[in-house]
Amino acid sequence: MNCINAGKEFQINCRGKLLDLSSGPKIMGILNTTPDSFFDGGTFHKTQGKVDLDRALEHALEMIREGASIIDIGGESSRPGAEKISVREEIMRTIPLIELLQRKTDIIISIDTWKAEVAEKAFKAGAHMVNDISGFTFDGDLPGVCSQYRAAAVLMHTPVKPESMQWSTDTGSGKGDILARVSCFLEQSIAVAEKNSIHDLIIDPGFGFGKSVEENFQLLAGLRSLQALKRPILAGLSRKSFLGHAITPKGEEILPPSERLTATITADTIALMNGASILRVHDVEAAAQCLRVLEAMKRF
Repeated sequence: MNCINAGKEFQINCRGKLLDLSSGPKIMGILNTTPDSFFDGGTFHKTQGKVDLDRALEHALEMIREGASIIDIGGESSRPGAEKISVREEIMRTIPLIELLQRKTDIIISIDTWKAEVAEKAFKAGAHMVNDISGFTFDGDLPGVCSQYRAAAVLMHTPVKPESMQWSTDTGSGKGDILARVSCFLEQSIAVAEKNSIHDLIIDPGFGFGKSVEENFQLLAGLRSLQALKRPILAGLSRKSFLGHAITPKGEEILPPSERLTATITADTIALMNGASILRVHDVEAAAQCLRVLEAMKRF
């Protein structure tokens, strides 16, 4: 079964598991096994940099109980300026957890990577989709691997690799309309996927990735325009720095990620009202409450 577009309703086949978006938006819970992610870096690490599998598994199960439909497992930080790690290290941080999680639950598991070798190991371990921040632009072998394993894919817009990226700033990029640039990029990513017979696709505009504060808000306000690409939209807004800029009093140091939850839920609500089908979040229970409020409104 391929991606089915029934008006605004989508169904995504994730290696035999159906992500049914026809009944309403879904939540992707973030599970970073990295020591340096911008919000939860090091949370699931023991001494000497080893992943605490028991603690990471319990957090995944907690997110599922709170309402997550997908668990997104990442082993390399994509924050601006993040240090690159080896494929071997990324595999060590993610694959044991994927193997453990797929034995304990039937949740859809996503591997957050742009590397074909990591993705293949993840699929062999039981992952169902890849979440590629590069939209199939960093590793030319990744589309072939996804096609081979019949995996679904999240294609995100990013203009540069994380090590060359900056945090969202008040300075615009000067490269024209952000919505047009993102749409053009994602259209090309979709074309690459379809050329490789990958049709179960989700698109992500890449909030916070190489974009100014102003551009991020332009994307949020105009998110509905991306529905023209006829793919479900994922919004990854959770505790991003551009939200910190918006809520910080003028002249003060930007509020840290730990103080951006309310701003995140506000942005999530706007994204859902502007056509998002999936929220990628750190705080699943808060996002689930947001979904329930919007669902209650539909009765009136």
